Amino acid sequence: MTKKILVLTGGGDAPGLNAVIRGICKRARKESATGNEKWEVFGSIEAFNGVFSDPQEIVKLTSKRTAGIHVKGGTILKTTNKGNPIKYPVPQPDGTIKFVDRSAELVAKLKKLNFDAIINIGGDGSQKISKSLFEQGMPMIGVPKTIDNDLSATDITFGFQTAVQIATDSFDKLVTTAESHHRVMIMEVMGRDAGWIALHTAIAGGAEICLIPEIPYDINKLVKKIDNRYKNGRGFVNIVVAEGAKPKTGSITASVGDKGSEHVRLGGVAYQLSKQLKDAGCKAEIRETVLGHVQRGGTPVAFDRVLASLFGVKAFELATEKQFGRMVAYKNNTITSVSLEEATQVYNTLQKDSYLVKAAKGLGINFGD
Repeated sequence: MTKKILVLTGGGDAPGLNAVIRGICKRARKESATGNEKWEVFGSIEAFNGVFSDPQEIVKLTSKRTAGIHVKGGTILKTTNKGNPIKYPVPQPDGTIKFVDRSAELVAKLKKLNFDAIINIGGDGSQKISKSLFEQGMPMIGVPKTIDNDLSATDITFGFQTAVQIATDSFDKLVTTAESHHRVMIMEVMGRDAGWIALHTAIAGGAEICLIPEIPYDINKLVKKIDNRYKNGRGFVNIVVAEGAKPKTGSITASVGDKGSEHVRLGGVAYQLSKQLKDAGCKAEIRETVLGHVQRGGTPVAFDRVLASLFGVKAFELATEKQFGRMVAYKNNTITSVSLEEATQVYNTLQKDSYLVKAAKGLGINFGD
């Protein structure tokens, strides 16, 4: 008897997604060749949208389709952040969007397809969907994916190291031009609610200032820090700021999100910070760089390829053991699993009293607090 697995990738893309898909498929082929059960792996295009589509967009993940994809960025299954079945965006006649719960409809469609396991690769939002579907009787297994490293049930997520490397490479280039022109350089990185990318980049690159969502900043303290770096108009300062960073007084920089998206759109805090610094009396020349989606793209670094591959193998093994309702995790240098309940319980933000923050301050990095 042949068993079937459905794989899907949801939410924002991250380097390493394809390595997970390949890991699942290669482990399934190994089991089919040497074990007692035959396995076939299928993929749903654009997360659960492939199941909702008419005709359905579900493809068989053959060895030809998955060969060598571990070195490629993005996902061969495509992805979307507008396909949450619990809050599914439905266009209305007046042009507005109404969010409706289509999870019961999705469960009915999935049952009809008769998959023995469903592996959902995604971040916090995706794993909350996994949990909901599991509670409705679906054989769900989660794989953590996010460049933001904001899932607390795993020590690290694939895609994070690549994003930090991309950000650090960019930061290194800005340091030399800041020094040459005696400028303040502001580099904005991703991080809606968690500052992991920003802080790791700041430490790796040797930033003077790092602004993160978890620690609201005082603009006057930042000006004082900058002034101390300048003598007779000469000096330079490099700042890393997460897109979700906010001042102690004021609000986050955000705009209306795309139609069908549950979130407001962040981005532009670098320009807001620049204006705040000038308004507060900063005399130095300031330039801004917004990295944006380059942090999500390109070839995953070796660490992320390895981690993602191990996650893929573990996810398949959970399926063979019928360990549903669980998410693969990396803990204490071991690949393990946790319940979806635990996986979605606490959002992984940086703690102000963590050693990472204390060490950064010990290195002279200013948070504006």
